[in-house]
Amino acid sequence: MRIGLLLVTIFIFTATIHAQDKTVVSQKKKDTTANNLKEVVVTGEYQPQSLKNSVYRTRIINAERIRLKAATSIQQVLNTELGFRFSNDMALGTTDVQMMGMSGRSIKILLDGVPMLDRSDARESLAQIDINTVERIEIVEGPLSVSYGSDALVGVINIITKRPGKENLNINARVQEETVGTEYAPFGKSGMHTQHLGAGWRNKNWNALAGLTREDFNGFNVISPTTTADESLANPNRWKPKKKWFANARVGYNDDNLNIWYRLDYVNENIDSRGPYIANVNKSKNQQYITNRYTQQLQGDYRFNNKLQLSGSLSYNDLRRATKTTEHDFAAGTDRLTDGLGEQDVAKFRTGTVRTTLQYKLSDQIAFQPGVEVTLDGASAARIKGNPTINDYAFFISSTLDVIKGVTIRPGFRFIKNSVYDAPPVIPSLNTKIKLTDKLDFRLGYASGFRAPALRELYYDFVDANHTILGNENLKAEQSNSFTASFSLDAVQTKELTVSSVLGGFYNNIKNQINFVTSETDGGVTTLYNVDRFRTVGGTLDNTLLWKDFQATLGFAMIGSYNKFSAVSTLYGESPEFVWSPEINTNLSYSFPRLGAILNLSAKFNGTTRRYQDYTENGVQKIKLTKVASSTIADLMITKKLFKTLNLNAGVNNLFNITTLNSTATATGGAHSTGGGSIPLSYGRSYVVGLSFNWAKD
Repeated sequence: MRIGLLLVTIFIFTATIHAQDKTVVSQKKKDTTANNLKEVVVTGEYQPQSLKNSVYRTRIINAERIRLKAATSIQQVLNTELGFRFSNDMALGTTDVQMMGMSGRSIKILLDGVPMLDRSDARESLAQIDINTVERIEIVEGPLSVSYGSDALVGVINIITKRPGKENLNINARVQEETVGTEYAPFGKSGMHTQHLGAGWRNKNWNALAGLTREDFNGFNVISPTTTADESLANPNRWKPKKKWFANARVGYNDDNLNIWYRLDYVNENIDSRGPYIANVNKSKNQQYITNRYTQQLQGDYRFNNKLQLSGSLSYNDLRRATKTTEHDFAAGTDRLTDGLGEQDVAKFRTGTVRTTLQYKLSDQIAFQPGVEVTLDGASAARIKGNPTINDYAFFISSTLDVIKGVTIRPGFRFIKNSVYDAPPVIPSLNTKIKLTDKLDFRLGYASGFRAPALRELYYDFVDANHTILGNENLKAEQSNSFTASFSLDAVQTKELTVSSVLGGFYNNIKNQINFVTSETDGGVTTLYNVDRFRTVGGTLDNTLLWKDFQATLGFAMIGSYNKFSAVSTLYGESPEFVWSPEINTNLSYSFPRLGAILNLSAKFNGTTRRYQDYTENGVQKIKLTKVASSTIADLMITKKLFKTLNLNAGVNNLFNITTLNSTATATGGAHSTGGGSIPLSYGRSYVVGLSFNWAKD
């Protein structure tokens, strides 16, 4: 209630001037020549600039690439991007993302510049964004804690939604059917089914958008080589069935100086976790994980003159995840609610944020951006102690200096005061872009980052028959020092041919990393402490070729993760500080203008992942090098224009039918550890067919 009253007060005070934060929005400008594409980005800049002139290394996945993949989720789009890998929690039916060797808790997820709320370390929010509303995905590599605060240790993923078009009226719809492994029933009880309906309207200065999407995934059971027939029957639907409803609405007003809009996003997700059949009592215990998420945002900007602009955003996130456990009696055909510890629970998380920035251009060479951000977090649940809240107050300032010809320097500072955790008082950053030649640019950046301990880590106690995991109210914020560098070369730029390359490198050094520690007195109890130091280092090479109707990208990455056992070689023996894993990706697209069709292949090779792990043998503690096998994910899709308003897409996802990866690691003892043997990656090869409809009236 107090958060709501404060937000209403701030809303009344700033509604006429709050704006979409222009440091996190990018747009694509397409030239008349199809192959001469120029990206326009505002990430980290005070005015829209070409991607070439940005001080940050930024990747943009535009609407066309998303459309050609016929993607149904953000994960499907990022799956074949360099530096991204995903892990699946089969017990909870959730997925987490890894970027540049670091887990999801070090990545900031934004929706139109508004931070997404996650209840735990895993970035479940990526799977709870309607892909049908996405205009582009912007990825900024390197810490952006000065601009975005906590969690932006390794970078930012900003999901930018569609804006109203120039048409007075627009109606769009989509239907897509997909097999799940070898299983499928049309619009029925097996397979993956997606339906979407959306509309847009514009009248003079007013505009509005609305959309509704339904996704129905009916689950799948991947059988590993070591699974017996009895085990397979006892654990059906290893990939949990999921049903999702997405709804969104947007209304806005804009004129020459004022742009203001409000957006509401809602998602309902129901994950069905069916327990094994217990023969001696003819019963089974089943669970449902039900998520309801509301994301509200009011954004806008007001331009006083060519030198001064005030921008801001006001947002409120409400996330509720319920656990519902029932016992099914097969003889009676009835279900009853169980009363075991934690089997009936509702966890509630809420976040309110207000952010205001001022962009002031002192001259053509010097500009400033001061800003204020206030974030209020709260949570409540049966397993959370009390009703804790965290208040975070920040002032940040940065400047753009073009005082030396061909050199752009961007220093920045963020000052933080937090009501609970020990926050670093000052977060600095310094980014530089140097124009070496007309075709070659060099970028160099340093930034300090931090990740605040989440409410769950501070106050959440998880206790059941098998686990006791305790929060720690004395946790400090994780802190990092990170360095990035890149060379960007526009080798060839003609009307028919474009060739470009980007060579980059990064180094992240994190201290006070929060991790689980087993109690010395009770091996069944674990809690969270600031105990670890972690590092990642790596390099990437991206190449792009645009030639007539053919477009191709080819990328390579080598990413290393720190081995903490190397620091105590006297105890564990000699071992390298870093273990390495390679990645190769490509995206090939060919247009057939006479047929009105485009063929698209996206693929990525993930090399063997290596980690050192400790174990005990004959009472002696030792370490061993564990490995997770390599894999190649490839999707092939063809998009065909049938009529002016109707398009057909058809193809194959996961061409090589990868389902599980062999692993030599042993169980870690975590709450949902998969142990060794095999790690689930996908439900296998799937076949896709879909129709999309788009009608507009000027």
